[in-house]
Amino acid sequence: MTNETALHPADAVEVAEMVAEAASNRQPLCIQAGKSKGSFGRPIEGTRVLDLGRIAGVLDYEPAELFVSARAATPLAQIVDELDAHGQMLAFEPPDWRGLFGAQAEPTLGGTVACNLAGPRRVRAGAARDHFLGFSAIDGRGDLWKAGGKVVKNVTGYDMCKLQAGAFGTLSVLLDCTMRLLPKPETSRTVLYLGLSDVRAVQMMATALNSQHEVSAAAHLPAKAAARSASAAGFPPTTSVTALRLEGPRPSVAFRAEALEALHRPALVLEEAESLQFWREISAVQNLLSGTASILWRVCTSPSQAPAVLQAVRENISGTEGFYDWGGGLLWIEIDPGVADAGAAAIRGAAAREGGHATLLRAPDAVRTRIPVFQPLAAPLEALSRRVKTGFDPLGILNPGRMQQGI
Repeated sequence: MTNETALHPADAVEVAEMVAEAASNRQPLCIQAGKSKGSFGRPIEGTRVLDLGRIAGVLDYEPAELFVSARAATPLAQIVDELDAHGQMLAFEPPDWRGLFGAQAEPTLGGTVACNLAGPRRVRAGAARDHFLGFSAIDGRGDLWKAGGKVVKNVTGYDMCKLQAGAFGTLSVLLDCTMRLLPKPETSRTVLYLGLSDVRAVQMMATALNSQHEVSAAAHLPAKAAARSASAAGFPPTTSVTALRLEGPRPSVAFRAEALEALHRPALVLEEAESLQFWREISAVQNLLSGTASILWRVCTSPSQAPAVLQAVRENISGTEGFYDWGGGLLWIEIDPGVADAGAAAIRGAAAREGGHATLLRAPDAVRTRIPVFQPLAAPLEALSRRVKTGFDPLGILNPGRMQQGI
């Protein structure tokens, strides 16, 4: 793929024409907007780029109605700045993974929704798909279609927003998205507990998340990850850090923080500016890793079983590191790039034993071509996925193979 062969539509009409022409020629298309997550998923080879970079801008923002509509290639930073001026936010806390993938381009709304991303607030507020109200898109035939709207409604049949979110552009080309908003908290504070084992930390996070204290994020950094944090100057050396975030009105946050400090001592507290910096690190991931060349896995499992998963991987792969987000429901596992099969057998085996699944988030192209990036599907689910793909993209021209080989 080269820039000379890329297509640069200016509007929905041009996108539809280009997709229809590609379909008539059975020419696969690689859909991209900001290009910040081009290394997420399986590599797409031998395709022509459909670059949506010109389809950008906020279409409709009604602060009183708590929604925003914007074109797919609108930079997230632009949206966040506009919402911030009105004291509002995207509740799912979209992460910025440019450091993980070595990308320079700005993350976009369309790319974030297509990958169904979410940051530390996922444990409380849900993922992008849970705030995705409506969209317009072009299917694999070149036809324009729309779904959803600007308010939350009951859904019968397919919930098209949830189907498109996390489809990685394999079903349709998203043109614009409408997102539900929430008021931005007045302040935030993070309570830190030091020196807890992984098992004890997960137990404490579960207790806090299920308490009346309305914890909005919970993470645990083993000692090596904690030492890499920009906040590490305030941590005792060689100790783990367990973090609980509180958000809301200042008096409420102060009261709840005091209550959490009583759960286990000693405790440190990060005030608003330090708290924001700390959770940006958790969300962005890269600064807590040993380097940029390591293999990185993203494992979702039952929080109570996450320490067992990490321990099982450590027993099979020397040098394994990891840390916990989402109260233990999200486990980041980092291994050496020289490990055979990128650690897939050990990591997926450990996750499967505990009812979880694993995504190969970062690895060289050759590895991501050879090793399934996303959890391999059981035969019935794979057959269903192929039928859904065929329904939206009968000739298989939209990001073919981005998620599963042949889909």
